[in-house]
Amino acid sequence: MSKTLRTPEHVYLCQRLRQVRLDAGLTQADLAERLDKPQSFVAKVETQERRLDLIEFVMWMVACGNLEAAHQTVTAIADGISDNPVAP
Repeated sequence: MSKTLRTPEHVYLCQRLRQVRLDAGLTQADLAERLDKPQSFVAKVETQERRLDLIEFVMWMVACGNLEAAHQTVTAIADGISDNPVAP
């Protein structure tokens, strides 16, 4: 499997993470505090410099109060991958 950093799926994920945060009315600093992380952590994720693992992804969505967005995001990524399978 190839690396996923800055792939179209990763770019989409980072855009969704940012939008979920903004929709929750949170600044990067607000979200970072809820996650017990530095503000730079949120900034690096949103600017595609850092990936999230699954647990961090769920914690992000919970901290934004929008677990439903997690389902929508994963479904959209999965639909895109099934339309354009990634080569092994």
